[in-house]
Amino acid sequence: MTRASLACVLLAACSRCPDVTVFAASSTTEVMEEIADLFPGRVSVSVAASSTLARQIEQGAPADVYVSADEEWMDYLEERGLIVGNSRVDLLTSTLVLVAPASPGTRVEIGPGLADLEGDPLIAMGDPDHVPAGRYGKAALEHFGIWAALEGRIARAGNVRAALALVERSEVPFGIVYSTDAAVSSKVAIAGTFPAGSHPPIVYPAAIVAGHDTPAAHRMLEILEGPEARAIFTSHGFGAP
Repeated sequence: MTRASLACVLLAACSRCPDVTVFAASSTTEVMEEIADLFPGRVSVSVAASSTLARQIEQGAPADVYVSADEEWMDYLEERGLIVGNSRVDLLTSTLVLVAPASPGTRVEIGPGLADLEGDPLIAMGDPDHVPAGRYGKAALEHFGIWAALEGRIARAGNVRAALALVERSEVPFGIVYSTDAAVSSKVAIAGTFPAGSHPPIVYPAAIVAGHDTPAAHRMLEILEGPEARAIFTSHGFGAP
């Protein structure tokens, strides 16, 4: 059966879908709330750091679909047999930016000179030990040869939205987040954009969780890949793989 014919069968089987639970990276909060309205049933969306959600799934949390902000945490589940392997798709891409409390004309050159900026702590970012945005941020700072100089001035947050909140409250002068996070806040401004080559590609994979291989889960994944969801993702600044 082709993917297209499977989609038709699932749509017919799921004309009145039961509830479905989606575990999604915190950076997708707004888009998932909108996309939930496309599903022919009730969608429960739980957002948090991709690492937190992956570990909850590992511990048996009842998620049907998982959307990660990087490939490593999806790999983590796949290696443990905790996703339906042939359901995995690359869903989204994004961009890494440096933000500052909103101020007209705030611009910073992205490069080695970041280490010379004033502030202690200087930069808020997701904890690079487990938060995808933090991993990308650390990789970018390593690319410019300044991670070692800045490591002690990093305010580590539990997820990318928590890092954004620290900048919104002016608790730190700068933050490293996704451009899509910056777009949802009127309290920050993009001070600079990290070159794509300074960090690994930002890819959001999605998959059905093992043990939840149901028509409802397949229908939710089909919706996430579909043109209506794509339009919502695009309107919020996400790109396609």
